[in-house]
Amino acid sequence: MLFLVISEPRPERPSDVAKARQGFWPWMETYQSQGICKHIYPRVGRGAVAIFDVESNEVLHRILNEWADIIPARFDTYPLVDLAATKAVLAAQVAGKTAEE
Repeated sequence: MLFLVISEPRPERPSDVAKARQGFWPWMETYQSQGICKHIYPRVGRGAVAIFDVESNEVLHRILNEWADIIPARFDTYPLVDLAATKAVLAAQVAGKTAEE
């Protein structure tokens, strides 16, 4: 299951949480090396945008709770559809069929 996650850290002064933020990237590298975090980019100012490929909502929930332990934040999450699946649905629609047929 693919998800786009946008973090918006709490409004503490960045210098007040700088030490905790040092642990974020090494923590995220674990998920990147496992193929769970497909992409992650820091946002201009504060926060990050990430694409996760997880087995379940519970896995994503665990990851976001770990993330919030390192950098307290609010998360916007958006479920995504794999590009190949989208193309298959569109092709079926053009052919006048449903994806299940």
